[in-house]
Amino acid sequence: MSCATERRPPRDPDPEMKPSAKLSDRAPAPGTDRPGRGSRVCRRTRRGLVFLGILLAGPLLVASCGNVRLGQDWRTADRSSAGIAPDPAAVREAVVQVYAARAFNWRGMFAVHTWIATKTENAPAYTLHQVMGWRERRGLPVLVSVHDVPDRAWYGQPPEILADVRGPAAASMIGQIEAAVASYPYAHEYTLWPGPNSNTFTAHVGRAVPGLKLELPTTAIGKDYLTNGSIFARAPSGTGYQLSLFGILGITAAAREGLEFNLLGLAFGVDPQDLAVKLPGIGNLGIEW
Repeated sequence: MSCATERRPPRDPDPEMKPSAKLSDRAPAPGTDRPGRGSRVCRRTRRGLVFLGILLAGPLLVASCGNVRLGQDWRTADRSSAGIAPDPAAVREAVVQVYAARAFNWRGMFAVHTWIATKTENAPAYTLHQVMGWRERRGLPVLVSVHDVPDRAWYGQPPEILADVRGPAAASMIGQIEAAVASYPYAHEYTLWPGPNSNTFTAHVGRAVPGLKLELPTTAIGKDYLTNGSIFARAPSGTGYQLSLFGILGITAAAREGLEFNLLGLAFGVDPQDLAVKLPGIGNLGIEW
């Protein structure tokens, strides 16, 4: 009687478990994250933060350089004349000027306030046309046209001249400016961002009076807020055109403005005519000839 045990044949390997098949090669179960998805989200988040930092770098630089006076009391802020407007007692010819100054307090980190001054021939004073948002809180029209000193500091911020037209050319466009002022559709409305605001008004007049050739700086936030719900219009300088979606996304291409992109109301671009780049908060940064 033999004590040897019967040897069984080896089992065939499971065809579904081949040696070359690794666990990592299998498709993830439904509802689980695919490998690398988290890292892609992190990369996109970092890129978004970097881009946001680039957009805000200009305003932060303006504040750090002391170009904006934070924490001022508007009641004691300087409103004196800068002495850059022609004296109406000495200059009898017609004058049209457009001014800009950094906005009051923290708003000046991002934007300027703009206004228009006109003087007819032999007139003893200037008429100022501008939008002031604080009037809305008092139930008053935000658009005002009054006799005043044209080159007064805007609550501590010195003004600069954006356009200066005199003589017969100025005399011929004052009527057009007054008609554009009368046609402004937001005389009782004001929204700090993205508009309509003071720069929306000034840009509206510029489009209506192309002879003014008004080039507003990129810091004139609200200039790209087109009136009456339009998305396509002439550029404020009258030398090109722009496409804008409620002032928060758009593009402008014009001989005077160059090429501008608007994202969230912050504009940047290039100005080949002046060999300058345009940056949010800073404005034009180019070569002085």
